[in-house]
Amino acid sequence: MGSFLFQATIYLAAACLAVPIAKRLGLGSVLGYLIAGIMIGPVLGLVGAETEDLKHFAEFGVVMMLFIVGLELEPKSLWEMRHKLLGLGGLQIGLTTVAITGLFWFVGQPFSVALAIGLAFSLSSTAIVLQTLNEKNLMPTPGGRSSFSVLLAQDIGVIPMLAFIPLLALPGLHNDAGHHGDDHGATMSLVEGLPAWGVTLVTIGAIAGVVLAGIYLTRPIFHYIASARLRELFTAVALLLVVGIALLMTVVGLSPALGTFLAGVVLANSEFRHELESDIDPFKGLLLGLFFITVGAGINFELLFGDWANIIGLTIAVMVIKGLVLYILSIIFKLKGRNQWLFTLGLAQAGEFGFVMISTTVQNDVIPQALSETLSLIVALSMLLTPLLFIVYDQINARHDASSDAPDEDDIDEQGSVIIVGMGRMGQIVNRLAIAAGIKTVVIDHHIEQIERMRRFGVKAYFGDPTRPDLMHAAGLDSCSVLVVAVDEREAAVQLTEYARKLRPDLRIITRAYDREHVYELWKAGSRDIVRETFDSAMRMSRYMLEGMGWNGFDIDNAADKFVSADREALRELAELWDPNISAMDNKPYVQRAKEIQNEINTGFLANLAQITEADAEEADESRKKEVKKTKT
Repeated sequence: MGSFLFQATIYLAAACLAVPIAKRLGLGSVLGYLIAGIMIGPVLGLVGAETEDLKHFAEFGVVMMLFIVGLELEPKSLWEMRHKLLGLGGLQIGLTTVAITGLFWFVGQPFSVALAIGLAFSLSSTAIVLQTLNEKNLMPTPGGRSSFSVLLAQDIGVIPMLAFIPLLALPGLHNDAGHHGDDHGATMSLVEGLPAWGVTLVTIGAIAGVVLAGIYLTRPIFHYIASARLRELFTAVALLLVVGIALLMTVVGLSPALGTFLAGVVLANSEFRHELESDIDPFKGLLLGLFFITVGAGINFELLFGDWANIIGLTIAVMVIKGLVLYILSIIFKLKGRNQWLFTLGLAQAGEFGFVMISTTVQNDVIPQALSETLSLIVALSMLLTPLLFIVYDQINARHDASSDAPDEDDIDEQGSVIIVGMGRMGQIVNRLAIAAGIKTVVIDHHIEQIERMRRFGVKAYFGDPTRPDLMHAAGLDSCSVLVVAVDEREAAVQLTEYARKLRPDLRIITRAYDREHVYELWKAGSRDIVRETFDSAMRMSRYMLEGMGWNGFDIDNAADKFVSADREALRELAELWDPNISAMDNKPYVQRAKEIQNEINTGFLANLAQITEADAEEADESRKKEVKKTKT
């Protein structure tokens, strides 16, 4: 027990120390975990042989990750990906296998050995790539979606690969490999000894069982568990679901990750999807972190230093070959710019399933034991280099001109009395009202997807960068009556407002603000009509709240009007005290005046309302009645 607690303390302490430092240095959490493993393993020697067994346990984090990925993919979305799964993913596996097989055949390995190595190295790291894509919010990009399609195709491809490996056995090779942790201690198998048609039936039955159970059994089970109102019980059921499906896939000879992914897709439309995701996610994160640590701790530096030139050379050669194949495929499938580099650099490594493939080849006498240790080291080194490749991608992305990925900007051939910049949620509504009122508008947005979406509905809009002076002059900035700045980007809004105010001191500029600090920035830039994104919506909710408390319409209107007036006056006053060079929390005059204003509003609000006399209320009611009577006549 003491040894277990000591090891647990070492692993957790290493993660807690290394990962925040790596994140702060911009290296990412994956590289932090890998460095932590190297420090407690090869460098300090605090952990030993148990890391190999621990790695197989930690690989369950990959299984959980694919379950969560499946929860975010509806079956319809998966069906839409079929061309990339079969085309992009299938070509990547096939071409990479051929190229790497040729490399190892060229350096003197028998063809069957070279082919087994090619199959193992054709697989990329699902754990590292998906974790990094999610951390950097790159999954929704074309490059991220293409990378996911290839990873999913690889996970599916592992099944026939494992079935094919025994056919490559070398005559006369007898490895004393025993059974490693890859079997996870499982001796039970539903397909062992069955004929090929029997294995096929059992496999299809297992997959059908997962799908049918997900459709018809999970909802009543989760409703029953939810009625107990015990959060820990729901967590236990979520874990049971993932572990049970993984076990079922294992005993029928399928990939546990593939099975749980399929279950996640089936449950993607379930009302319990978000709760399942929140319950599984912490376990997934811890196990993935543990897996990366064990990869780092398992790097054999003694073997590396003994033949460093060949090992490093082969590692780089494998990654370059995979990168070239990926780059060619990115051209064929029309990925451009930063998405092309994300796809190429992100998948250039070997992956965790490579360890499984190499172990299987040893057990089936395909690859000698000594060679397998070198190959496992190549896999680990390529995984260690992957976070660095993502850093290279970040540098390329930072220097890459965004306009190179986008089509040419439109030539603006008309002018209007109102220019609306930004066709998001707010800009669309402003434009609709203006058109309904017969006002001529010129609409500009720099998101081509939004422009194309609006054009499908018959809304005329121009694609271009609104911070470019020549574009704004072409739109009529010199002669328009109103400029509406409704873009999402804070800096772009401030920059455009500042330029327009210098050019046209008389121009009415209406700007969209994200929060109070953005209001102050826009105020200093020259806008005086500033609309906070959520303020008016919040005031409407407040009106409903007062109505629910039994207030009458007259009091609600007065309360809302007085609060809005007080808040706007406070914003104007605080904008003069706001300093962009220091944090608002550290600006003592600002904080002090904000406190005073809030106290004034709180103490004077009800008193001001009380000053409304009954005569005023009656006069207002009488006025409303006259208006109603006039409308009827």
